[in-house]
Amino acid sequence: MKRPRISLSAVVWLLVGAAYFLIPLLGTFLFSIKDAQTGNCCSVSAYGVILHDPQFWVTIKLSFRLALETIAIGLLLFVPTVYFVHLKLPRLRPVVGFIALVPFVVPPIILVVGLLKFQKDTLHLPFWFLGRPDLYLVGAYVILAFPYIYFALDAGFRAIDVHTLTEASQNLGASWRTTLSRVILPNIRVAALSGALLTLAIVMGEFTIATLSAFHTFPTYIQYINETKAYPAAAVSLMSFAITWAAMLAILLAGRKRGGGMRLAGGR
Repeated sequence: MKRPRISLSAVVWLLVGAAYFLIPLLGTFLFSIKDAQTGNCCSVSAYGVILHDPQFWVTIKLSFRLALETIAIGLLLFVPTVYFVHLKLPRLRPVVGFIALVPFVVPPIILVVGLLKFQKDTLHLPFWFLGRPDLYLVGAYVILAFPYIYFALDAGFRAIDVHTLTEASQNLGASWRTTLSRVILPNIRVAALSGALLTLAIVMGEFTIATLSAFHTFPTYIQYINETKAYPAAAVSLMSFAITWAAMLAILLAGRKRGGGMRLAGGR
């Protein structure tokens, strides 16, 4: 079989894109390994400063926990919703898709101010509720992650025959809960994982809502380091970037491991 030829222009644009992406990272890395006393290369003291800072571990654990809670609530809300829309109300798909675009249009600063006013003045929620990041921030992050989870799930549901799988499962005597958990969910697991990992990347990097709500999360810690320490700021920025790209790499690996064919309950 004759191999397809790669055009010279494609190679040039690939190299230009790689340089545009990698050169700033290389510059940040070289800056991060400079010695804080002499300014010479090479020292990993900046990374040591970050790793030995208790606030680094406190904030990164908090952001990671918030991300897991956002993923759990988001999937519990949106998987049944998208499934029902595809199964019973396909004409509403454009409407739901339009609603999912709203978080892209509304700035986070408007979102957090609106949520605070709604929860405080309309729902009359107590201050102990508003002062807990697990309760207040997760609600905002679920809204922020809505488009990413929805469009990932929507692509997964469009890739399978929802009606055939549902009818076959119910003909075998399965309930709606069994059908969703043991038939539908295994067939959209890659889409659900993609939405989950995108949500992880978003929450781990969200700054506006957290800082306006006066919560100390990992992004606010990065901002504090950027304002106070030069070399550790470059180090923690690279570490944050690595976390985000690890999530993206996990999506790629999950997609490659996807098995072919649709499954019924029990994997048959």
